[in-house]
Amino acid sequence: MLWGIGGLTFGLSMRYLGIALGQSIALGTCAGFGTLFPAVFGGTDLLHGDGLILLLGVCVTLAGIAVIGYVGSLRARNMTDEEKKAAVKDFALTKGLLVALLAGVMSACFNLGLEAGTPILEKAKASGASELFALNPVILLVTMGGFLTNAAYCLFQNVKNKSGKDYFSVTGKILLNNVLFCALAGVLWYSQFFGLGMGKSYFADSPVMLAFLWSILMSLNVIFSNVWGIVLNEWKGVSRKTIIVLISGMCILIFSLLLPNLLG
Repeated sequence: MLWGIGGLTFGLSMRYLGIALGQSIALGTCAGFGTLFPAVFGGTDLLHGDGLILLLGVCVTLAGIAVIGYVGSLRARNMTDEEKKAAVKDFALTKGLLVALLAGVMSACFNLGLEAGTPILEKAKASGASELFALNPVILLVTMGGFLTNAAYCLFQNVKNKSGKDYFSVTGKILLNNVLFCALAGVLWYSQFFGLGMGKSYFADSPVMLAFLWSILMSLNVIFSNVWGIVLNEWKGVSRKTIIVLISGMCILIFSLLLPNLLG
């Protein structure tokens, strides 16, 4: 359910910061806390051994997030109001950063739920489930909590705005497009966890890399979100310095993924 709150605020971070910056901050924070939460609740000592390596990796990740946040301030400083509205209609740096950080922390609870479901995962494997699908029962339980949070919020907004009837007022091509795009978003989002479940099977003998798989997944999301941000012209009109700082922040995030292997 906490992850559901992260999903709600994640959408708002896109609204206020755009795809590139919003996803970078939210998913970067999610990567850091999603790595530490399971370790802390599992009793890992973050000041020694493998725990210290995890902590150092997360610190580097947060440093990358700070750099990308600075990029946002450079962008706001160098763009006119008209350019801001053209790139992101409701661009609001301070509000967007706060919302994105909240979204990242809450979204990190998804990985905490996956780790808590390890006994279910092991039972699925023991029953003959393949590596590709063994994580599905755990994902079902975690996403159910997110569904409850989002459903409650949507119903609240329906009552508040008296918009419940809108569900039945859309027909024809518009309804079909809504259903198809919602289904496509769900399938694409859900498919990433097939890869996560398979990836875990390759690092069964490396506790540090197992813990960092979540960061790898989130960082790939950050990379592709910035690619889409460039494609959608969200960074159009910014200075060369801003682009250089953005690339530097991305490099720091990538380095944070390599650090555990280097130190281990």
